[in-house]
Amino acid sequence: METHGQSLGGNEGQAAHRPFLADMKEIQRRARQHIEEGAVTSGYSADRNTVLKVLNEVLATEIICTLRYKRHYFMAAGIESEAVATEFNEHAMDEQQHTDWVARRIVQLDGQPDFSPEGLHTRSHVAYMEGTDLNDMIRENLIAERVAIDTYRAFIEYLKDNDPTTRRIMEKILEMEEEHAEDMAGLLKKT
Repeated sequence: METHGQSLGGNEGQAAHRPFLADMKEIQRRARQHIEEGAVTSGYSADRNTVLKVLNEVLATEIICTLRYKRHYFMAAGIESEAVATEFNEHAMDEQQHTDWVARRIVQLDGQPDFSPEGLHTRSHVAYMEGTDLNDMIRENLIAERVAIDTYRAFIEYLKDNDPTTRRIMEKILEMEEEHAEDMAGLLKKT
C-alpha cells in the first residue's frame, strides 16, 4: 500500500505527533467511481434516504416559519408593535436563510428540495398559526421555535458522525432557533 502522509498539527499531546496517513491511490480510484453522485462518496455513512427525508421536513418547517414571521411582521399592531414587528422581520430573514442552507445541502446529497406548497403543512414539524393579537403572535412563534429546537436536536443526535456536514448545518440552525426562542420569551415577558 503506497501512502502519502502528512502530519496534522495540534495541541493535543501525543495525538499531535501521530502522522495522518491515507492511501491516496485508493482514494483517487474511488473518487473516479460513481462521479455522478457528486459530494456523496463511499465514505458517506449516513442513511442518505432518511437524511434527505428529514432535510425536506426541515425545509418545510423553515418555509412555514418564514411565512408565519412575515405575516406577523405585517400584522403586528399596538403600542409595542414597532419593535416586535422588527424582530419578526429579522427572524423571517433568518428562517429564509435556513431554507437556503437546507435546500443547498439536499442538492449536495443528490436529492431534490421539496418546495411544493401541496402538503407543506404535513411535512413541517410546526404549525402555521396566524395569531389574533401581538401577544398571541409572540406565543405562537415561541411554541414553533421550541418544537424546532427539540426536533432539530434529535436530528443532530441521529446524524452523529455519519454526516458531519449536515450536522454542522443543523447545529448552526439550532443555535439560531435557540436565539429566536430567547427573543420571543423576552418579548412575551414585556407584553
